[in-house]
Amino acid sequence: MSRDLHPRLLRGFVATAETLHFGRAAERLHVAQQALSRDVRALERLLGDALFTRTTRSVELTPAGIGLLPRARRLLALHDEILSGAAHRPLLLDLNSDVTGPDLTGVRLLERARAARPDGELLARFHGGLAAASAELLAHRLDVSFGRFAGLPAGVRAQLAQVPVRLERVSVMMKAGHVLADRPALRLADLAGHPVDVCAGNPATTEWADLGVRLLREHGLTPAAPYVPPVGVDETARYLARHGDPMLTTVGGPLIPGAVNVPLVDPVPLSLVSLVHRPDLRHPGLVALRAAAAELGAREQWLRRPAGSWLPAADGALLAV
Repeated sequence: MSRDLHPRLLRGFVATAETLHFGRAAERLHVAQQALSRDVRALERLLGDALFTRTTRSVELTPAGIGLLPRARRLLALHDEILSGAAHRPLLLDLNSDVTGPDLTGVRLLERARAARPDGELLARFHGGLAAASAELLAHRLDVSFGRFAGLPAGVRAQLAQVPVRLERVSVMMKAGHVLADRPALRLADLAGHPVDVCAGNPATTEWADLGVRLLREHGLTPAAPYVPPVGVDETARYLARHGDPMLTTVGGPLIPGAVNVPLVDPVPLSLVSLVHRPDLRHPGLVALRAAAAELGAREQWLRRPAGSWLPAADGALLAV
């Protein structure tokens, strides 16, 4: 048997180690699950050790797999740099908005990836939403974005790859003087009679508006009229004060002066955030981002779905693969 180690075997191993799910790993790599399983078994035979403990309900790394994972990531990053020249160009990463927040997923992953790869350059861009960013991804003017992948058109999804990263809790943001603003949490039923702004007037965030419309429709609530969207902190503060409608956002979302962010409960609505990129992208920055997502996700249980939560079926299907 040849002792040559093909990068494809390591790539399959890393994807499976990061997802702990052969189906999701195969989807990430755009290969059949059978082919991925064969590659993992071939790597185990080549190394003479089991890398995963498999049961009908779970996949876990063995000590040998845990030891191999950081070395495999380094080797793949070097391999990709050699082939693409990626070491000499920055990774262009979209954070959707330059508005800050206490727990923004994309910002946290970028910080972690930069710390892990200080010799590389990861440059942030702000395209306003995944719908806008996906066009830039397909045109090769952007490398990575974050957002609700299930809300993109099917033709766009077919051309992109995604990795589920985090289930974010949905909330509403409103001016501090709103009649609902002083509550620690709002039941969805509390929004009856209060139209909710789902950013339907923003062509850059149609994937988010789709989530909002689905949520409100299923719970008998009303979306607000579509308005021209604001840009930036100050304009968003003016927008909320002028229109007055609660705006759908996330619990760790933007900090806006004069506004409050109130979690929604009964049920808890969720939005699945994915890391999205072109399937052919090979860049050490992408490897660092995936590793950051796997690390933070495992530590903080980013993909654990709370009991009694609400998630669109299309998003749930991405988790079930």
